[in-house]
Amino acid sequence: MPETTSRRGLIFGAAAAVTAGGLLTACTSNEPSDKSDDKKAADQPVADEKKGKQVTIGFAGPQADHGWLNAINDNAKERAKKYADVTLETTEGSNDTAAQIGQVETLINKKVDVLVVLPADGKALTQVGLKAMRAGIPVVNLDRIFNTPQAYRCWIGGDNYGMGLSAGHYIGEQLKDKKNARVVELAGLDNLELTKQRTEGFDAALKNYPNIKKVARQAAEFTVESGQAKMSQLLQAQKNFDALWNHDDDQGVGALRAIKQAGRDDFLMVGGAGALSAFEEIKQGRGVLKATVLYPPTMAASAIDLARALGQGKGISGMAEFEIPAHVTLYSAVVDKKNVDQYMPTGFK
Repeated sequence: MPETTSRRGLIFGAAAAVTAGGLLTACTSNEPSDKSDDKKAADQPVADEKKGKQVTIGFAGPQADHGWLNAINDNAKERAKKYADVTLETTEGSNDTAAQIGQVETLINKKVDVLVVLPADGKALTQVGLKAMRAGIPVVNLDRIFNTPQAYRCWIGGDNYGMGLSAGHYIGEQLKDKKNARVVELAGLDNLELTKQRTEGFDAALKNYPNIKKVARQAAEFTVESGQAKMSQLLQAQKNFDALWNHDDDQGVGALRAIKQAGRDDFLMVGGAGALSAFEEIKQGRGVLKATVLYPPTMAASAIDLARALGQGKGISGMAEFEIPAHVTLYSAVVDKKNVDQYMPTGFK
């Protein structure tokens, strides 16, 4: 259930981890994964495997109670295993802000060289980010953004508004020749800023297609159960429409169940985030799900890259700057049957 309030920054391709000239790290262990088929973003080639200054990176994320968050943790750990010059110190992960603050403070007290933090609540953890920065430990703020840039050296995350734009333009291009086309939206939690941003981007894109009207919107809760329940309500209320955008592939599992139970196949569906189950459904090409818009958990692998670069005083390969950027915003690519094989290794469970 990713969240960020930033829509600005340096834009990189979504699926591949940023290969920052030197920006990569080694690990809790330098042994390869014992899962031979476990190919993640961390398996993308790196720009600089040459051993450099030893760097200890502290990694603190929230509890992995969602497929995307679990993939965040996996991407960070697997990316780190590629490098012999980095040690990764990880915390258990917690959705309790006080507990996560304590975990970050423990990493500060251990005097790690760099911190990578995906806060359960960006506002609540701002002060501990400031504490680290004041202690001379640069912070890579991952996705959910702190309240002030003073609390981090670099922010890296996804583009929620961009997700909506990409979904809207994809649907728009599929329906641009259809008269009086109708679309519906299955959003996530409405009390989250990310949900509002995704809807804003979607609505902005649809304005480019005067033949298309959004006729209904229902908010779910980023869970399989809520996706199924809310999709059932949408199907009952809307007897005919041409396209559906679902904000989240986890809740999309439930939405697809509801669609199949209703025997509906008269519209196309676009998902969101990049779950492996969505990629597999798209590849089969037999159901309504035709595409998904990425909110790539590969950002955690890239955050390790950036942290290593900070610890070693390097910039990003391919850029003229001596320093890494202050903001890195990932692109929300659309994955459909034409390119799904390329992105399959990045899909999360």
